[in-house]
Amino acid sequence: MQEFRDAVEAKDDEAVERTLAENVVFHSPIAITPYEGKPTVAAILRAARRVTGPDFRYERVISSADGRDHTLVFTTTMKGKAVQGCDILHLDDDGRIDDFTVMVRPLSGVQALNEAMGAQFGRIVKEAEEAGR
Repeated sequence: MQEFRDAVEAKDDEAVERTLAENVVFHSPIAITPYEGKPTVAAILRAARRVTGPDFRYERVISSADGRDHTLVFTTTMKGKAVQGCDILHLDDDGRIDDFTVMVRPLSGVQALNEAMGAQFGRIVKEAEEAGR
């Protein structure tokens, strides 16, 4: 999962997108219904990069013995609030991310994320539609 981590830390959106499977499913810490498909998930991840603080960093990675499941623990600051969370990733047979879950704490961090991502929603939809054409 080093490829994904390196891409995120380099703020390289194209490299992040290359790590996603076409049928990737994204589980948001805010929305109940998952988001599906590479164009949509890539747009969400670009928006997340835009709204997370410049101090976003992965602190550690926890991986399963078979190398198909990874949890990347992160910290950042949003709207002056300390945020801790994790990206929980599952890899398909080709080594691409096919399931992506984000968990965030504390509640003030979730609220800051919700507000920031909500402001990005129109752009996310537009980017996903353009990429899906």
